[in-house]
Amino acid sequence: MTKINLLKEKGMPLEKQVKSWHEIVKRPYNRVLVDSYSRTRQILLNGIETESWFFKHSWVRMLDDLELKKVLVSIRRLEDMQQTTINWLAPHNQSVLDTTLGYEQVAVDLTAWLAQNEDDEYIKETFDFGLLEDYDHLYRYSQFAYLIEETHPDIILHNNTDVTIGRPTQFHHNCNALRIRKPYNKDKTSPKTKVNILTLISAEQQTHNFYAEHGFMYGNTDLKRLYAEICDVEEEHVTMYETLLPHNETMFEKWLIHEFTEACNYYNCYVDETDEKLKLIWEEMLSMEIEHLKIAAKSYQKYENKDPEAIIGDNVVMPCHFESQKEYVKSVLNKETNKRVDKNGTFNTVDKLNDDWNSYNIQKSTGKDGVPSEQAINLSINSFNRDIALADYELINNQANLLEKSLQKDGIATNTISVDKYKEIQKIKFEY
Repeated sequence: MTKINLLKEKGMPLEKQVKSWHEIVKRPYNRVLVDSYSRTRQILLNGIETESWFFKHSWVRMLDDLELKKVLVSIRRLEDMQQTTINWLAPHNQSVLDTTLGYEQVAVDLTAWLAQNEDDEYIKETFDFGLLEDYDHLYRYSQFAYLIEETHPDIILHNNTDVTIGRPTQFHHNCNALRIRKPYNKDKTSPKTKVNILTLISAEQQTHNFYAEHGFMYGNTDLKRLYAEICDVEEEHVTMYETLLPHNETMFEKWLIHEFTEACNYYNCYVDETDEKLKLIWEEMLSMEIEHLKIAAKSYQKYENKDPEAIIGDNVVMPCHFESQKEYVKSVLNKETNKRVDKNGTFNTVDKLNDDWNSYNIQKSTGKDGVPSEQAINLSINSFNRDIALADYELINNQANLLEKSLQKDGIATNTISVDKYKEIQKIKFEY
């Protein structure tokens, strides 16, 4: 890969970044014709901008330096315009469920990419754990996409991402304190790892916000409950990933990493994009972010008298390359569906959970009336005599074994689909 130091690239001056309303609101992509990974790039960059905007709002509330406040609010206003442009590239006729499948495709394929390109084994293990949970979310939502809107999941996924059972969603509900991870060492960790983590935080946070803000838009109560259930898991995911960040990074270091993360993601999306109209947008946004990065670097030098390259290095990193991750996901599925976060905050297997495991009470409370994620499969079986699953025969036929491996000795909802039921429905081919 060609070495590119973003601090030495030409950015767009701030005064040229203010757009008219006609420039801000672009023509949306076509719901059917757009490449699935163009959609995932749009979803991810929406989250990247939102995270940076939230960060600056939080920091300004703690500042008494008027000049620095002026800089931050000026950039933040521009990022708000950027976020509007990106968010509204989604067309009006793309339903909430359509978009939801796109969000979960982001979560699955992005997390799989990051896990494979992460050098820190502790962080990689964390990514792999979250991957199987998002993979199961895609499976649950796919039932409703077909039930409610008759949307074949591959209309959105384009056969790039499998749809089968993962670690069952009902087991994702944990004592949230167990999700707390050990932070990285800010002085020894590579820029790539820092960008990887912040990229995933941004994606998961945006997913949580989308579900919280849109789950009510369906009249079907079971579907609303599914959005509530998975929204809760996304809250756990944000906790799990954000606690990898160290408390002793200064706010200037955090700002620098935020801007670097934005610029790297835009660069990555620009390089990969196949839609020429979207490619032009990512290119323009990249030039804006390069300028924001330079301002953050100058501020870091001014206020902390340190070299910004000591934090972000001298070369762009590639945190968000989207391509099919089926084989990698399958390998993690076969190894890790039975993993849980134990009372010590480490990943362990279900057979080693103690009777007083902190999460049992959470699962009993949330699942005492049955869980929506299992109801999604029950409804599919009632309607079609099987679930909605998209994968090769081997993987679909393995669903019962994956479930059996995943089951706990306690905290199981009353409406859980049994292993025997999975074996029964696998014998029936579903015709879309």
